[in-house]
Amino acid sequence: MPLRTNTSLINAERISKSFGIKPLLDEVSVGVHESERIGVVGLNGGGKTTLLEILAGITEPDSGRLSRAGGIHIATVTQGGDLDPGITVADAVVGADAPEHEWAGDARIRGILAGIGVDAILDRKVGELSGGQRRRTALAAALVTDSDLLILDEPTNHLDIEGVHWLAEHLVNRRSALIVVTHDRWFLDTVATRTWEVHSGRVDEYEGGYNDWIFARAERARQADAAEERRRNLARKELAWLRRGAPARTSKPRYRVEAAEKLIANVPPPRDTVELSAFAKRRLGRVVIELENARLTAPSSDGAEGRVLLEDTTWRLAPGERVGLVGVNGSGKTTLLRALAGEVPVSPGRRIEGKTVSIGWLRQELDDLDPTLRVLDAVEEVAGHVTLGDKELSASQLAERLGFSPARQRTPVGDLSGGERRRLQFTRVLMAEPNVLLLDEPTNDLDIDTLQQVEDLLDSWAGTLVVISHDRYLIERVCDSTWALFGDGALTNLPRGIDQYLERRAAETDAAPARRSAPAAEPKPASGDGGLSAAEHQAARKALGRAERQMEKLSAQEEKLHAEMVDAAVDPDRLADLDARLREVVAAKEIAETEWMEAAELLDS
Repeated sequence: MPLRTNTSLINAERISKSFGIKPLLDEVSVGVHESERIGVVGLNGGGKTTLLEILAGITEPDSGRLSRAGGIHIATVTQGGDLDPGITVADAVVGADAPEHEWAGDARIRGILAGIGVDAILDRKVGELSGGQRRRTALAAALVTDSDLLILDEPTNHLDIEGVHWLAEHLVNRRSALIVVTHDRWFLDTVATRTWEVHSGRVDEYEGGYNDWIFARAERARQADAAEERRRNLARKELAWLRRGAPARTSKPRYRVEAAEKLIANVPPPRDTVELSAFAKRRLGRVVIELENARLTAPSSDGAEGRVLLEDTTWRLAPGERVGLVGVNGSGKTTLLRALAGEVPVSPGRRIEGKTVSIGWLRQELDDLDPTLRVLDAVEEVAGHVTLGDKELSASQLAERLGFSPARQRTPVGDLSGGERRRLQFTRVLMAEPNVLLLDEPTNDLDIDTLQQVEDLLDSWAGTLVVISHDRYLIERVCDSTWALFGDGALTNLPRGIDQYLERRAAETDAAPARRSAPAAEPKPASGDGGLSAAEHQAARKALGRAERQMEKLSAQEEKLHAEMVDAAVDPDRLADLDARLREVVAAKEIAETEWMEAAELLDS
């Protein structure tokens, strides 16, 4: 983990910004230091993008002071984008004045073009591109710069899993600082060294990425005995999965692991797979959806048979099975989902559907709803009540679970944002009480809090589930198996999940190493066999244990000082003395944590 330096790039002091009567930022003070990588999270509409635009100099705050280091170069990618539609992709990325032989011969630039997936469209005009291609072009243009600070708003949108993985590696290995708004939790946890949570006009700061943020939120809620019981339970449930479902996901000091395990001691697993599967069999019977000896081709605009996606494939979905479906863009994932739904033929071959099957399909395209309908009316149009697990929810309750407050439920559909329309679409799908769910990129435009609510609902949903998503966290969280389309005419099961998918994709692209290239990390001292010697390994283990013991000791001192400060609330002099001692303990603990991380990185290398 890069160490935080004293070199300040941007400082915002008491900045405020309102739109109409709604204050998005209220006297917020934040700073960005050299080499920091900051992930920005929060509800949609909560002020994340506004904060980024103020720091980037795109939007002026209503009040407050913003200062930047002299000569700082900032590269920004917003959701809107402002590329000239009349220029080519190559000109947009590297500049019209850059000689082609110079940038084409630069391995770093070639690697970025291939990694983002714009190397095949360099000669096309920007105005001819799709929305996703324009976003990738703007992202490539920012990455090729030698900037001191990158400011990126949802950079993983329109990237497949492989592209997200490449981008994460690239950003981790860059020397520049980073501020990134993202709802992709795996990406956030991989990239961020700090997290800003924007909410209620404030910005709360946390060390680390998603895992650390979710732990801190849960611990803060526990200590404060927060009134929002549902939010706390969701955070505790998510933490339980992080610790139990994927213990190798992160390395933590032992005292933090023990604290997390105490916090979730009485929390059940996110879902009882055996019970849900048994219930699904009672609802669905033995046969769900089966493809036998199926041949599937890509759709063709001229009516001719398109590219073969699957050949002689047999796939039987079981009752209660939860499948994550991955593959590069254009590999046929959505077409396969359409085949499961019975919308496209499999010929030769056949599709078999169980008699009791009821399909709910969340498509990438938004439902064409009457824009004058209120949100609640659009939900109740499907049903008034729904049973999820052992609970019955009204249309209003389910809408509220998915982020529509009672006041927002009275809003006309035509006034909703893209993210809100996506949530409404998902709410309507669940209200139909399907027993087979087909979800095509369900995380698009959803904030992290809403994603947690979606996952919580799916935990208690008994049925067969097939999910297409570039959000590997979602797939690992809600699915029990992973299948992939590699473009070889087969559907491949991946027992080790996304890691196995990325390994195979890397092996298949060895002939084009530029696609996976990224700036090299700082070289580590080599030993005879390329790793640590026995003596070095032993020394690192001792340093790790020493740092753990020191952190446990300092953590106990910190807890004791907090308790003493509560008792000394009416004694200003003693309170000031305790505060000074607390600062010393916290500083010492940060040093010990840094030593622990350095030792842990050596042992992991």
